[in-house]
Amino acid sequence: MSHDHNHSHDHAPTHDPSDTEALDGSIFGDEQPCFGCSPSNPYGMKLKPVREGREISVKYIAPTEFQGPAGVMHGGLVTTLADEIAGWVVIGVRKQFGFTGAIEARLLKPVRIGVEIQGRGTIVSENARTVKIDVRLRQSGAEVYRGLFSFVILDEAGTEKVMGMQLPEAWRKYARAKVV
Repeated sequence: MSHDHNHSHDHAPTHDPSDTEALDGSIFGDEQPCFGCSPSNPYGMKLKPVREGREISVKYIAPTEFQGPAGVMHGGLVTTLADEIAGWVVIGVRKQFGFTGAIEARLLKPVRIGVEIQGRGTIVSENARTVKIDVRLRQSGAEVYRGLFSFVILDEAGTEKVMGMQLPEAWRKYARAKVV
């Protein structure tokens, strides 16, 4: 995938403050297992995204268990954080559920353990079946990560096939409508 997304996004909130909504993984049930957002996964990030207009923001502090090199968050877990933000853009803005289809990641600076990370995700293009999301992470005033995520939006049957199980009831309203 060759896509230059060095375009400048200020990422300062440009929405009506009344158009803000706190989100969390409990919308999919208290016992859902997601590593990024489940409130009950003992190993997870327990993220609590916030929808601000058509953007999602997250604040997170990585624990020592998430280190790669000493003092630095593991690059795969940095990308996991960004992927979770992108997924919440699909859920919070589109009111749908999607699956990550492609990731283009740029780790610009080390992401420090124990220092707050501010993440922001925005849709850059979309259609009925795919959404491309720009995700930026900042720490201590500097951009540390930039990613472009492509999400595939499936209908209920497609989602069940990917998950290998019947879609839980709390998830049904986020499936793409079946095109007949």
